[in-house]
Amino acid sequence: MTVAFTHCALQVADLEESIAFYGRYCGMEIVKEHGEGGARVVWLASPGAGGRFVLVLLGGGALREQAPDDMTHYGFGVPARADVDRIAAMARADGRLHWEPREYAPPTGYLCGVKDPTGYIVEFSYGQPLGPHADRI
Repeated sequence: MTVAFTHCALQVADLEESIAFYGRYCGMEIVKEHGEGGARVVWLASPGAGGRFVLVLLGGGALREQAPDDMTHYGFGVPARADVDRIAAMARADGRLHWEPREYAPPTGYLCGVKDPTGYIVEFSYGQPLGPHADRI
């Protein structure tokens, strides 16, 4: 038996604000949606990845608070170290930066953490041996 990780579902406080955040910060786009109003569910994916992995957003969630030293998060890889700095600068300007950019020993690499509109922490990293950019490291 082969088990595949296909999606992560998050209940978010403001669905439209979250869709905009994941589009702006992660380049994700809506690949499927169903329901309407408070029952609307949206599937987001990185370009070309909708058949492999999606982020499912469901409205009606509560705001979340996470301590600065709590490393609970989910991550996105970027193709260059400068992208981590660019995203951190954008998050700093938006009041969303949770972890300043910093370097960790391999395989963790260079990363920053950004708080999404609900309070989930999103890591942006360069230098991890995962994802489509791993062959450039």
